[in-house]
Amino acid sequence: MKQKGHIIWIDDEIHHLKPHILFLESKGYKVTTATNGNDADILNQKNRFDLALLDQNMPGIDGIDTLKRIKSHRESMQVIMITKSEDEWLMDEAISQQINQYLIKPISPNQVFIACKQILEKSKIIEDKTSSEYLQDFQKINQEINFISSLDEWWKLYLRIVKWQIKFEQHTDSSLQNILLDQMQACNKQFSNYIENNYELLLKNENQKIFSPGVFKKHVQPSLDKQNKVCLIIIDCMRCDQLLYIYSYLESLFEVELSYHLSLLPSATSFSRNAIFSGLFPDEMINKYQKLKELFLHNENGLNKYENDFLIDQLSRLDIKDKKVHYHKIWAKDEGNRFSKKINDYLDKDVLALVVNFVDMLAHDSSKMEVLKEIIPDESGYRSTVKSWVKHSWFNRVLKTLSQSNFDVIITSDHGSVKVNKEIMVSADKDASSGVRYKYGRNLNTRNKNVMKIDNPKSFKLPVFGPQFNYLIAKNDSYFLYPNEANKYKQKLQNSFQHGGISLEEMLIPVVRMKGIS
Repeated sequence: MKQKGHIIWIDDEIHHLKPHILFLESKGYKVTTATNGNDADILNQKNRFDLALLDQNMPGIDGIDTLKRIKSHRESMQVIMITKSEDEWLMDEAISQQINQYLIKPISPNQVFIACKQILEKSKIIEDKTSSEYLQDFQKINQEINFISSLDEWWKLYLRIVKWQIKFEQHTDSSLQNILLDQMQACNKQFSNYIENNYELLLKNENQKIFSPGVFKKHVQPSLDKQNKVCLIIIDCMRCDQLLYIYSYLESLFEVELSYHLSLLPSATSFSRNAIFSGLFPDEMINKYQKLKELFLHNENGLNKYENDFLIDQLSRLDIKDKKVHYHKIWAKDEGNRFSKKINDYLDKDVLALVVNFVDMLAHDSSKMEVLKEIIPDESGYRSTVKSWVKHSWFNRVLKTLSQSNFDVIITSDHGSVKVNKEIMVSADKDASSGVRYKYGRNLNTRNKNVMKIDNPKSFKLPVFGPQFNYLIAKNDSYFLYPNEANKYKQKLQNSFQHGGISLEEMLIPVVRMKGIS
């Protein structure tokens, strides 16, 4: 029988525990014994035990002091305290010293075995169960992706895959992780086909609240109609997997409800976030706001500089009057710290709108800085970095304050990002836009099949600037290169996180509606 773990059992009456020891050994554990803390300390320094079973009342060094010595040599040592004492102070002290379980004598062999199994084999049991369940779901997903006919069905499928990604976070079986990655790519190919074939129909037939322009009307206005205060937080470029990774933390502060919206094409800030604040599609924005049109015509810098104006205008069109509104864009740590310190000054507002750029900056900078490439080599690293930021930055202080306020809090994003791997050569003139996953301009062209070419922008509610104006949208995990200096930019962009194209990660955007726990 394969050894399942090495246990040291420390008890001055160890001779009475022979049946328990034999039972553990019959289950595949190796058990070493000690009758006092000094002997246990010496043995612990010479061996790498997986678990200690520890009595409190022993001559010489008692259980708590023995526990401290054990932990001083290896902080991660797993410990179960087994004692006759039911004193609460002892339980508190043992828990403060980070024991894993506390058992009160008399104990049965099976009781000890279950406690050991839970500690030593829990990860393996969960991993085996997760693998088995995923392999069953793998077959179902492969069958279902060929028959999905609505965005709601895509959202439900995407959630399933994201939850598997998070479950596999600590998974040691790399072959299964590769299977999941391949399945995600297969789903993205089908989703890209769905969007390419149905996007125009969705614009015409679907309730348009599902798109970026409907976010405010669908998720914010109902609260305002009930005379509730609302804080809308748009975390630029946040993906569904990143939000689900912090979901349990949000639940510790709020009552949380999850839904989604569909980012516009191109799935980029200048289109989708402007659409959220204005409540308009890109062609409508260009026709209504001459100043935005000028920015599109001349350059791509500052295309989101009028979001506050757009928000005020949208409130007016929705006939939402007499509301105190504050818009705040946070693009750097210092600005976030300043805002968090002044958050109480804004709690009298009816509408508080925050734009937070941290996640988007990670996506952009990870392709430029070697240190970020080390920290964020893949989706798992990206999720962990976002979670660390949420829990340890100024943003956490803002969330805690809002959880104790009377605000309805809505967190969403304008678009997500995808890790790109396949380069696509495009031909374009010098005035074409510079996006990596999308381009617009005159006579844009490519022969690659991983591109959605939009030659009739008006049908996609996209602006047109001159004759032969069209759009190229990258699908799946592809990105655009010009033939000129292609190798230079390929080296820079390969395996980086980009947005603007068609993928589940970029277009299916989570929306969490939250209320503080009273």
